[in-house]
Amino acid sequence: MRLGEGVQFSAKMPEEGRYGYVSILKEGLSYAAWLSVYGFGERQRLAAEFVEYILQRAREAGKEFCEKAREVVEEGRARGSLKLEGFEKRVEVGGREHLVKVIGGGAEFNVGRSGKKLLRIKITAEVDGVRGDSAITYGRYGNDDVTLGYATANADAPGGKEADAERFSAVVKALTGREGCTRGATAR
Repeated sequence: MRLGEGVQFSAKMPEEGRYGYVSILKEGLSYAAWLSVYGFGERQRLAAEFVEYILQRAREAGKEFCEKAREVVEEGRARGSLKLEGFEKRVEVGGREHLVKVIGGGAEFNVGRSGKKLLRIKITAEVDGVRGDSAITYGRYGNDDVTLGYATANADAPGGKEADAERFSAVVKALTGREGCTRGATAR
C-alpha cells in the first residue's frame, strides 16, 4: 500500500531474540481506509483486507480500542476529493497572512522524457488580489522510484519570482494545510 514509515507506521526490528513490532499510526489506518474506498485494483483490495484485519484486532482488544479504530476508519473513508472551484481561505506564509481564492484547476497525466508517467496538477488562484496559474508536476525518479513534485515560480509575475513562490506556497497551504517547500525554486 506504500505506507510511509514515521508518518503512517512505526517499526522496531527484532533484537537479541526479542520480538520486533510494527505499529500502525492513526494516519496510516486512515489512509488505508481511504485507499480501500478510492484506490483501484490490487491496492484497493489489499487495503480493504488490511482495514478489516485491523478492525478485527481492535475488536479482540476491547470495546474502547474497537470504537477508536472504527472512528479513524470512518474518517478515512469519508475523505474525498477536494473541490477546487470557489474554495477560499486565509493562511499565514512567510510571516504574512494571505487570502487565497481558488478559481479553478484540474489534473492530467503526461509522459516525461524518460517515458514514465507524470501527474500535472494545474491551479488557477487569486492570492491577495493577484491572479496566477500554477502547475505542480509529480513523477517518479531515480532507481528507488521516489515520488517528487516540482513547481516553478514565474520571474515575470508581480513582485518577481520570490513573491510568486510565496503566493504559490499560500495556495498549497490553503489546500493541504502544509507549507510547500520552495527549496530549489527556479524562474521560468
